[in-house]
Amino acid sequence: MKKKIIIIGGGLGGLAAAVTLANAGLAVELYEKNEHFGGKLMPVRLGNHSFDFGPNTITMPEVFNSIIEQTGESAADYFNLIPLTTHTRNHFPDGQHLDFSSEPETMQEEINRLTPVDAANYSNFIDEISRIYSLSERYFFPSTFQSWRDYLSPSLGKALLQVRPAETMDHFYRRYFRNPQLLQAFGRYATYIGSSPYKAPATFSMIAYLELVGGVYYAKGGNASIAEGFASIARKNGALLHAGTAVKKIILKDGKAVGVELDDGKMSEADAVILNGDLLSAFPQLTAESERPSFSDKKSASFEPSISAFVILAGLNTRLSGLKHHNVYFSEDYRREFDNLFDEKCYSEQPTVYISNSSFTDPSVSPDGDNLFILVNAPALTADGKLQIDAEAYKNRIYDFLETYGLDIRSHLVEEKVFTSSFIADHFNAYRGSLYGPSSHKKKDAFLRPANASPDIKNLYFVGGSTHPGGGSPMVTMSGQNVAKRILKKYGFPPS
Repeated sequence: MKKKIIIIGGGLGGLAAAVTLANAGLAVELYEKNEHFGGKLMPVRLGNHSFDFGPNTITMPEVFNSIIEQTGESAADYFNLIPLTTHTRNHFPDGQHLDFSSEPETMQEEINRLTPVDAANYSNFIDEISRIYSLSERYFFPSTFQSWRDYLSPSLGKALLQVRPAETMDHFYRRYFRNPQLLQAFGRYATYIGSSPYKAPATFSMIAYLELVGGVYYAKGGNASIAEGFASIARKNGALLHAGTAVKKIILKDGKAVGVELDDGKMSEADAVILNGDLLSAFPQLTAESERPSFSDKKSASFEPSISAFVILAGLNTRLSGLKHHNVYFSEDYRREFDNLFDEKCYSEQPTVYISNSSFTDPSVSPDGDNLFILVNAPALTADGKLQIDAEAYKNRIYDFLETYGLDIRSHLVEEKVFTSSFIADHFNAYRGSLYGPSSHKKKDAFLRPANASPDIKNLYFVGGSTHPGGGSPMVTMSGQNVAKRILKKYGFPPS
């Protein structure tokens, strides 16, 4: 009889696990409380404008392709990843800008135009982040962890010491660059893991490698097509995917996960359960505290949450000149902005604003004008779940700030919707509305994230951004595939 695996949550990690397990011949059932699959990679349509709510920047295409290709099919039959060579325009308050590109010659020219003294160090910088990435790819990305003992591998420990864990990202960047605007632009990579460049370990500077060496991509028709492709291939391999179906609790017997109870009271048995969700919220909700002594309610509440987001989706009746696919408009005092977010736990009065305009690359998703995904970093909700901002007033503050850069959005608005930290908390069951689970400021949260399997409950596994290897769409996809392979190995399947 086939082994049966139940997956709670249909984000990229859960879908990747579903494809991998179903392709190997296991019976797979996946339950997703929302009506779409992909988690935060959620498609939104306002009038004639289409948006991706979730990750707008796609890197590491090989990770997404591998989920399809392990089945013997071509990823290109499910989604089309388009490379964006010069992908992000960084704007600064003094009127200057810096374009980020995966072409080294273009980057050299851009940095030289902005700050000639720093251009000479760019190749050395690339060499070092390439070294850090190579170590991470070899030792960290493929691993799964069940307890702290799994971190004691001599090779893993040696690699950890070589990826600059004791240095901050900002300090690391200052080894190579002096220009404050260039430091700002590179420092923004810390927000990709929901953290501050002044606190997060320099290890995560490898994120710059992903964009500046590996390249930035966009999935034609919208990045949500990646999740749709995963769901399609999972079904094709026999997985049963249930949207709009919430799980009420994980059923335990003799210290083992043996199934789930759905919101409607129905039971479904399984040989193992994978929880693809924000561990800090979902695990306490689905199990009694007495059943998880290693992850008490007090412990789950002790983690510093990563940043959240204040998002405006704006559909325009025109295409604004000067906008690229990815655009960043920096505040004057970047350090102050992160002090606001993490130390004072308040919204910044003058935040840095990111805008994705995917119709720049793909006009079909918004034929009548720009489809602007406007994001500002936001603090997590208060411990009692309160939002600390007047959403309408803050939206207008953002529009006012963009007008100082010559970007007039209000005059051309035809569609608009605002999403706050409260929406993220409620819709995605995210811990205090955080985007990436725990922040990566403390060394233990950066390198010893919650493990991929429960040390207390047998046959219960975890995937997603709040567990190893961390946040970001490639990482959560890897976590799903890694855990699936671990389960297959347990049941005697040969390695793929």
